[in-house]
Amino acid sequence: MFRMLIDGHESHHMVLTYVYEHTRRFSCLVFLFQIYFYFYFYFVQIRMLMVFFMLKRSWFSLQVDEQMQENLLAGRGIVFSRILEAVSFQGSGDKIKLPPSCFTGLSDQGAFDKGPLYFQLSVVHQEGSSEMIDTDSKQSTTHSGVLEFTAEEGSVGLPPHVWSNLFPIDSPKAPLIEVQYVWLPKGTYAKLQPDVVGFSDLPNHKAVLETSLRQHATLSEGDVITVNHGILTYKLQVLELRPSSSVSVLETDIEVDVVGPDSGLESSQPVLKPLIFGKAESGMVEEGNYNYFKFSIDNDIWDRIAAEDVRVEVRIEAETNNGDTDLYMSKHPLMFPTRHQHEWSSHDIGSKVLILGSKDKNLGMGAYSIGVHGFKGTTKYNVAVSVQENRNHKVGQQPGSSSSMDIDAVECRNCKHFIPSRSIALHEAFCSRHNIVCSHPGCGIVLRIEESKNHLHCEKCGQAFQQGEMEKHMKVFHEPLQCPCGVVLEKEQMVSYTNPASSSLLKILRWFILLSDLV
Repeated sequence: MFRMLIDGHESHHMVLTYVYEHTRRFSCLVFLFQIYFYFYFYFVQIRMLMVFFMLKRSWFSLQVDEQMQENLLAGRGIVFSRILEAVSFQGSGDKIKLPPSCFTGLSDQGAFDKGPLYFQLSVVHQEGSSEMIDTDSKQSTTHSGVLEFTAEEGSVGLPPHVWSNLFPIDSPKAPLIEVQYVWLPKGTYAKLQPDVVGFSDLPNHKAVLETSLRQHATLSEGDVITVNHGILTYKLQVLELRPSSSVSVLETDIEVDVVGPDSGLESSQPVLKPLIFGKAESGMVEEGNYNYFKFSIDNDIWDRIAAEDVRVEVRIEAETNNGDTDLYMSKHPLMFPTRHQHEWSSHDIGSKVLILGSKDKNLGMGAYSIGVHGFKGTTKYNVAVSVQENRNHKVGQQPGSSSSMDIDAVECRNCKHFIPSRSIALHEAFCSRHNIVCSHPGCGIVLRIEESKNHLHCEKCGQAFQQGEMEKHMKVFHEPLQCPCGVVLEKEQMVSYTNPASSSLLKILRWFILLSDLV
């Protein structure tokens, strides 16, 4: 019995030993398998990374080759690309300034033998130490010509047109631009859209646009062109170009369509509102601002005016007592008359009337503009243009005046009128008590004594006014006005100075006087 127990114990020990040995061997196998698996997994990952980097390197090489091919095609065999710091300069058009090293690089490849130089300009976005060229935004790429090779090394000079198209909102402190030589086809068609209404009202606006485009070498879809016409500035966006999205406008006939602006845009430029003969238009103008209207004299109306059958009347009726306006008028091409530039004007307090007849040398067939200027306060008004029949009357004849002088008449010593001798004593007694003669040289008007207090003469020009009108007269006619060229003149002299027919001679005389003073 005891022997059997010992044998059983030994058997159990042998089983445990057996199990332990096999378990240890199995754990070693599992451990070895795990080590093998980990090494194999990392080996595969390393191989995959090596393959990935090889593919990526091949892809970048392919991209570089494709970019080189595109550059060769874009430049017609000329590869030129520089990253330069953008610097603004005051100029017109789209021609940039490049450093002298660019001239050498282009000359060595024979670029000057292939005609005008065109460049694609792209904004380089800087992120840390890396540089990335942005080609997603339409506003970050444009095209240009070249003005000269006088910029500092490492920089490119951009005129306002190019700068505003590359940086429509804000520009970085040290913006970088990629300048790449490209070839551009000659443009055949362009569709432009002004930002506000009124551009199409310019007389021969396509000729104005053509004059502005002469300062450009290229056009690109999405660009905004600035067109100046006198004191007015219009911005036109390039909507469509043919035969490509970027074209050359040098030495080519290009068809231009100007479409209307978006209806939701508000205009900051003055707009010409049409007037119909005999129909009044109402409006409101604030102090210092202008409202503009236009009308036309056709062949039929002009024939009646030339025959002295009718005359044209321009009338403004003010509805506000505490405000006042000025009336300015001009014939096109002067579209927006101002205090400085106009052909006709009226500065009466309250209602104003301009009467234009056949004897006015500036009147004729064509289009005319009316400018209502807010002189004081906010004024409501009605403006109208009408054709009035001429009445048969003798010019200068006053109602109730006699065409012949009584033979038995004596001159009154006070008012200097001729009075019948039989009543001269009574007239002089009454006249001396109630009337007074203005003593200003050249005036001599007879006034009631109570009215004489309001009768004044301008100390500068001598014209007679009521006391309430003198303040406006001094401000309108004798307040100094400054021309954009720097000359300071009074109103009448300024109007003559800015008149195209006489301004050139006046400016020549001014420079002659300045030179004489220097000598």
